[in-house]
Amino acid sequence: MKSASLLQPEDLIFIGICDLAAQVRGKSVPAVELTSRELRGVGYTPANICISAFGAIKSSPFGTRGDIVLLPDTSTEVRLTFGDGTTEHFCLADVATLDGDPWEYCPRYFLRRALDRLERVSHCMVLASFEQEFVYTGVSAEPKRAYALQSFREQGAFGAEFMAALRSAGMEPDAFLAEYGPRQFEVTVTPRHGVRAADEAVMLRELARAVAQRKGQRAIFAPMVEPDGIGNGTHIHMSLWDHDGEPAMHAAEGAYGLSEVGAQFIAGILDHMPALAAVTTPSVASYFRLTPNRWAPTWANVSAQDRAASLRVCPGGAASPASAFNVEYRVADATACPYMALGALVHAGVDGIERKLTLPAPSETDFGAMDDASRLAAGMRPLPRSLGEALGLLRGTAAAKEWFGEAFLELYLTFKAEEAEAMAGLEPQAICDRYTGVY
Repeated sequence: MKSASLLQPEDLIFIGICDLAAQVRGKSVPAVELTSRELRGVGYTPANICISAFGAIKSSPFGTRGDIVLLPDTSTEVRLTFGDGTTEHFCLADVATLDGDPWEYCPRYFLRRALDRLERVSHCMVLASFEQEFVYTGVSAEPKRAYALQSFREQGAFGAEFMAALRSAGMEPDAFLAEYGPRQFEVTVTPRHGVRAADEAVMLRELARAVAQRKGQRAIFAPMVEPDGIGNGTHIHMSLWDHDGEPAMHAAEGAYGLSEVGAQFIAGILDHMPALAAVTTPSVASYFRLTPNRWAPTWANVSAQDRAASLRVCPGGAASPASAFNVEYRVADATACPYMALGALVHAGVDGIERKLTLPAPSETDFGAMDDASRLAAGMRPLPRSLGEALGLLRGTAAAKEWFGEAFLELYLTFKAEEAEAMAGLEPQAICDRYTGVY
């Protein structure tokens, strides 16, 4: 008796958003409908924005009511066919009301509003790139060979296939390397303007997971796998450019090499940095990383070419210093939604431009050689030591109500406070395990 022939599988595309928990969630539809879905969208539920990192909705201001739509942005479409015949096909989306207006709780819209505000105030655009660290389970944890050729050999074909996936998805891979921690790797891509930079941060994480999964492994972006181990950071590099395509952040004669608008922008970020941690390091496990002696920031400070600083001014290239010149924000990890993280930084930077804030003079003393009293005297402030402390600082930031809108800010604060409550009473390793299982 002959078995029935199998039908040709339907080509599906997943249309989703990177939500407040930095998880890509949405729905799949037949791929042939992608063009029509740009106009009519994919139905979605408002309460879904309140799904926690661990899959539950504890509370929601929407209840069971309401409808919204996901509008796919086809410039973010990713379609890859792997050697085993499986396909990775997804597209990122904006969230809109049924009338087609941007939904006020949409993370992508949050970033767009920040970029529009920057343009109105300074006539500048942001060029950014997310430098991302992760653990690849396909290599042994020992011996530790940071930056070593042997570590590159041990990971086999993963790195090459991962970089190929990035390029196929429209990104420009820059570097792939074995980082300091056991099984830890880092990847960088060419910077992009505005929303596209955050899109690529999301796409990169998902493609790392996709390639690792086809190899029976995981790419883990959780900030800490072990509470006493080496952390995974997501460092955000930023520069300002004018509408003539010229760099606007660098001035050779300026303090730290920053132009006036560049210094004001960075001063705004520095001023709000303790509160910004609630958006850029928004998990309980994030604060295991932000502790001394981990090459991770613990104070809000700015410095030239110092990787202990929260804001590191990076040198430009020899051929064109202004073009490569950028500032690296180091108080971030992959539990942060890239749209929310970059949007919050831009909002804070614009606040600095509007208030014409200035940066403290470069310190003549090395940061590592200073005691806490000296740091305070130099105008530095300690970063929060917990998610709860960071959320309290964000709640107390008057400007944040303008950045988010009052309703969105209250939703975000409640959402993250509930995440902190869910981790209460757990041992540090158990907390790390919970986040490692998700990210």
